[in-house]
Amino acid sequence: MLRLEPRGVPSRWMVWLSPLLALGITVAFGVGIFLAMGKNPVHGLSMFFWEPVKSAYNLSELALKATPLILIGLGLAACYRSNVWNIGAEGQYILGAIFGGGVALLAGDHTSHVIVLPILLAGILGGMVWAALVAALRDWFNANEILVSLMLVYIAQYLLDYLVYGPWKDPEGYNFPQTKMFADPTLLGHLIEGTRLNWGFPIALVSVGLVWLFLFRSVAGFRLQVGGLAPGAARYAGYSSRKALWTVLLMSGGFAGLAGALDAIGPLQQLTPQVSQGYGFAAIIVAFVGRLNPVGIVLSGALMAMFYIGGELAQSRLGLPNAMTGVFQGLLLFSLLACDTLIYDRIRFKR
Repeated sequence: MLRLEPRGVPSRWMVWLSPLLALGITVAFGVGIFLAMGKNPVHGLSMFFWEPVKSAYNLSELALKATPLILIGLGLAACYRSNVWNIGAEGQYILGAIFGGGVALLAGDHTSHVIVLPILLAGILGGMVWAALVAALRDWFNANEILVSLMLVYIAQYLLDYLVYGPWKDPEGYNFPQTKMFADPTLLGHLIEGTRLNWGFPIALVSVGLVWLFLFRSVAGFRLQVGGLAPGAARYAGYSSRKALWTVLLMSGGFAGLAGALDAIGPLQQLTPQVSQGYGFAAIIVAFVGRLNPVGIVLSGALMAMFYIGGELAQSRLGLPNAMTGVFQGLLLFSLLACDTLIYDRIRFKR
């Protein structure tokens, strides 16, 4: 009989082996799903794990998809390390797209390219404003940040719907709920000719380095992590839990808003009700698969981007529902939760 036996000390090896084991379990379940649907599992898995990396153009699309996941995951990692559970990064992403898109709509064809900077700053501000609502309700009224941040996602989506169906609707858009296309000076330049990869990806990589320095090489980052791991010790040392709450939520909202603004003036080039691609929720998985470490988040962000691209390819080439993306994301999350048990326990065989 198999049983779990508590470890004396948490396993450092399993901290990093657990995501790999979870990925293997996800692949195994994926094989079973493809067989049950009457599809060739090798062909099906190639849509997720080979097609996104088999050419330079596909790699550029992978980096484009990974950019918002990395940015949002960085902010969420800071929150979760501080024991603040921001589940509403999706809403903060939408507000970033709204604020950034609003500034972009003010520009014309003769506007300077410098307008890109105010657009990105507006996106950061939008995300921070939406996260500040969560912080204020938690701080002043002791409201649960999980419920508050999650409910604000739906309000953000309704606000976007109101704008694209109403005052921002393109009068020449054949009655479709969308804004006009943003002027060329507002759009991000392409890094590689012939691809859609833009300057958002280098911004994400620079952000990874900055967050790593903040979390692991600064006193402020140390205080945040102490507050998350040992709240009693943090209070004894005089660390302010209120300051930590506001810091991580504003930081998380800023990164999510930046991701929204980058997408708005990057691949989208306008606002529609479908701005939201579920990146805010997927980034929760990205943060935990990456072990709440900025470098790990880059790798897990690339993996989650492969799931997004693979789901689209499986839909167009194999005739599978687009929900396959969500299926693989859910399998990875639950597999990770199960495998993380082995960090604190070991499997023993008992006769």
